[in-house]
Amino acid sequence: MSYVKPPTSGVLKGMFVPKLKGEGATADAIALLGALVMPHNLFLHSALVLSRKVPNSVRGINDACRYFLIESGIALFIAFLINVAVVSVSGTVCTVGNVAQTTANQCSDITLNSASFLLQNVLGKSSSTIYAIALFASGQSSSITGTYAGQFIMQGFLDLKMKTWARNLMTRSIAITPSLIVSIIGGPQGAGRLIIIASMILSFELPFALIPLLKFSSSSTKMGPHKNSIYIIVISWILGLAIIGINIYYLSTAFVDWLIHNNLHKVANVFIGIAVFPLMAAYIGAVIYLMFRKDRVVTYIEPEKDDAMAQAHLETGLNNSFGPRDVTPVPFREDLAHIQLPE
Repeated sequence: MSYVKPPTSGVLKGMFVPKLKGEGATADAIALLGALVMPHNLFLHSALVLSRKVPNSVRGINDACRYFLIESGIALFIAFLINVAVVSVSGTVCTVGNVAQTTANQCSDITLNSASFLLQNVLGKSSSTIYAIALFASGQSSSITGTYAGQFIMQGFLDLKMKTWARNLMTRSIAITPSLIVSIIGGPQGAGRLIIIASMILSFELPFALIPLLKFSSSSTKMGPHKNSIYIIVISWILGLAIIGINIYYLSTAFVDWLIHNNLHKVANVFIGIAVFPLMAAYIGAVIYLMFRKDRVVTYIEPEKDDAMAQAHLETGLNNSFGPRDVTPVPFREDLAHIQLPE
C-alpha cells in the first residue's frame, strides 16, 4: 500500500459507506462475507474454550470470555486489514489514469490465477512466487480450521471418537476430493469459480450457526450471569439480521434475474422455477423458525438467594465457601487440549 498509495479518503469511504458496483458485485460481497466469518469457525471458537482450564466461577468465566474476545478480535482485525489492503491495492492499480493496456486487460478479469500482476511493481519477477506462497498459506489455514471444526462436531454433537490419523484422513478427503475433481475438470478458472461458490454457500449457511449462537448466548436460562449484555444483544442482532437480509435479497433477485435473461425454453424455466422457489421458501422459513423458536430447556440453575454457600460457590467457584479454597474447574476436554497440528 505504501508503494501504490491508495487515496485515504476513498479507502475510508469504501470501508464505512457500502457500495456495490459492477456485474457480480453482490455475489462477490456475499462470498467475501462467507469467507471471512465462516460458520464452522463459530463452532471452532466455542470448542476451543473447553481446551483450557478455566475456574468455575463468575469471575473466572468472565475473564476467560474477555480473553477469548480479545484473541478473536485481534485475529479478525488483522484479517480485516489484509482484506482492506488487497481491495485498496487492486482498486488503485486498476483505476489509475495512465494504466497500461496490458494491465487494463488483466484488470478486466482478475482471478486467483492472474492476480499476482498487482504486485509486480513492488516485487518484480518474484511477485508470482510470493503470491503463490501466500495463497498456499491461506488455503492451509482454511483447511486446518475446517478440519478442526469437523473434528469438534464429530466428537461433540455426534459423540464420535476416532483415531487421529483416521479422522484427519476422512475430514481432509471430504474437503479436498470435490475441489480436486473440479480443478482437474475445470482447470484454474473452474477452481476460482468453485472458491466463489463455496464462499457464497458459507454465507448462506451462516444464519443456521449465527442465530442459535445469538439466542443461546443471550438467554438467561442457558447462560445465567454470563449472558450477553443488552448492548451486545442489540448490536449482534442488527448485524445478524443485516446478513440474513443480504442473503435473502441476493437469492431472490439473482435467481429471478437469471430466469428472465437466460436462453432456456420457457417450459424449462417454469420447471426450474417450480423446483427452486419452494427451496428458497424453505430456506427463508427455516431461518424464521430458528429466530422465533422458543427453547424451554433450562440448563442453568440459579442458586437460591438465601443460600450463602451456594452464592459463594457461584462467585468464587469454591466447593465449600467456609472450608479450604478448592476451586472447581470448568469441564476440561483432554482430547481438545492436545490437538496436534497437521504434519
